Amino acid sequence: MRNLILVGPMGAGKSTIGRLLAKELHLPFKDSDKEIEVRTGANIPWIFDKEGEPGFRDRETAMIVELCHENGIVLATGGGAVMRPENRLALRNGGRVVYLHASIEQQVARTSRDRNRPLLRNANPEKILRDLLAIRDPLYREIADLVVETDERPPRMVVLDILERLAQLAPR
Repeated sequence: MRNLILVGPMGAGKSTIGRLLAKELHLPFKDSDKEIEVRTGANIPWIFDKEGEPGFRDRETAMIVELCHENGIVLATGGGAVMRPENRLALRNGGRVVYLHASIEQQVARTSRDRNRPLLRNANPEKILRDLLAIRDPLYREIADLVVETDERPPRMVVLDILERLAQLAPR
């Protein structure tokens, strides 16, 4: 396996589960949003404020393409990474893709206190999450080798599920 790539909505557990998977597989863990922050010296909300969502998405595409060319990493992507066709192609070609699926209720609970989510800075974050999932869910599924439910499951159990199911996949 070249890379293991995690996609899914905000609050699905991509970073938490990604770190655990990386430890289990003895691979480096990379988070595309964190890599952008390190490179730019600015956090994601600041980039959104100064460059707008299109500016951020341009940076995200460049980072995803770069990270997908690495070999032997566990990569957690931002929730909106699948919106651009070129990102989906890079992710699909970059390794095994696991879609971490979480219900709207779980996403709301996990993101409610996080101020680093520019798209949720409004009066009705639940509606935003619902609208985003309606658009993004088919895109996550389009590129996923596995779809894994994370609701009400401890991260360690999700990791074991992923590892077991990956072992059953035919090489590609």
